[in-house]
Amino acid sequence: MIVVMKTDATEAQILDVQKHIRELGFKDHRIHGEERNVVAVLGHVYPELVDELGVLEGVDTVVRISKPFKLASREVNPYDTVVRVGPVEIGGGSIVVMGGPCSVDSEDNVLEAARAVKAAGGHILRGGAFKPRTSPYAFRGHGERGLHILAAARQETGLPVITEVMDPRDVELVASYADILQIGARNMQNFVLLDEVGKAKKPVLLKRGISASVEEWLLAAEYILSHGNRDVILCERGIRTFETATRFTFDVNAIPLVKQLSHLPVIGDPSHATGKWSLVQPVGLAALAAGADGLIIEVHPNPDQALSDGAQSLTPKNFAKLIGNIRTLGNALGRPLAPPVEDEPVAVRRIG
Repeated sequence: MIVVMKTDATEAQILDVQKHIRELGFKDHRIHGEERNVVAVLGHVYPELVDELGVLEGVDTVVRISKPFKLASREVNPYDTVVRVGPVEIGGGSIVVMGGPCSVDSEDNVLEAARAVKAAGGHILRGGAFKPRTSPYAFRGHGERGLHILAAARQETGLPVITEVMDPRDVELVASYADILQIGARNMQNFVLLDEVGKAKKPVLLKRGISASVEEWLLAAEYILSHGNRDVILCERGIRTFETATRFTFDVNAIPLVKQLSHLPVIGDPSHATGKWSLVQPVGLAALAAGADGLIIEVHPNPDQALSDGAQSLTPKNFAKLIGNIRTLGNALGRPLAPPVEDEPVAVRRIG
């Protein structure tokens, strides 16, 4: 349910509506629109509430929301959400590219990848310090030492860092290093983890689960939003189908659909979707043509030596080619590649 305030509603009237909602046992969420303010009512509402709120001073109309996901819905917020990460804006009308190795394997590789991502025109460094793996015997990341390495790469290049958090107990630790917290596909419905990142004061990238419907994906985002964290980025990374020729099936349909249903920014992950480096560029460009706000790409200086997902990783040279084609496509779409990160690099101490 949303309470649409009159265009001339005073601040006192808006605060009074919010107070009244809380006194009735519901949660409230205020949305500042271009012309008027809207207050969302969260909880199991009842029909009579429309009349109870409609008589309050400053209220124009009260509308029931049909979607099960409330805060993520365009019914509640018709304006596109822009997530700001340092100098980078995600969802602001330009294309943002995140790049880096699947896992943080060595300081040298991460720093080389970070330099390549920045030199090509990428905006955010990705890399996994904690890695969920199908096999318990596969490389599962360096943990906090990996976070140190990512921080060193950020200090040198100025690129914000995105990395995955897998355990609710690690949210505070990872948030102390990362600029964006990533929730991987396997954890999309780890509701305790979603609750914790919702309480964190960091943007969250939420990957779609490998068997999740669009509604389940948006309801997972609702968990994060309902705890007051409004900086949520959705990521389509492929779903499991009968097809075995690629790692997953990239659901390009989901991108324009979710853009219609939700105000949250959406990016594509063609690396995990295809599992083949040669397919990353065409699928990534298709995602952008479908309306994605950006891409997250795996980049490694020596893919053959990568400790995870080398087969789907681009070399720095191929990443630069992709960025060039993104720039061309973006100009044609009227959604240009976002400006490069201009932070001056500084000398850093080696991790050792």
